[in-house]
Amino acid sequence: MPKKRKQYNREFKIEAVKLTEDPERSVASVASSLGVSTSTLHSWKKKYSVDGLFAFPGHGKLKPVDDELRKVKKDLARVRQERDVLKKAMGYFVHDKR
Repeated sequence: MPKKRKQYNREFKIEAVKLTEDPERSVASVASSLGVSTSTLHSWKKKYSVDGLFAFPGHGKLKPVDDELRKVKKDLARVRQERDVLKKAMGYFVHDKR
């Protein structure tokens, strides 16, 4: 039977990263006290340094930038579809006049 991966919530990850900011504590000591691997804690630190407060959005939620990009792509697809319909209609009417 496969081992189930442990999942940690956003608050836990942020608090773990903040604990590593203490100069008296190493990443390894924080990781062992929390029961996570050092590589996991290093990856959390990296994500937090890149995304700040928007790091670790969670179950199906997107960062504001990614959400905006998704909306823009959806709008673009709609506009392209409208354009294609208009092209076909225009071709029909131009062909009909001859």
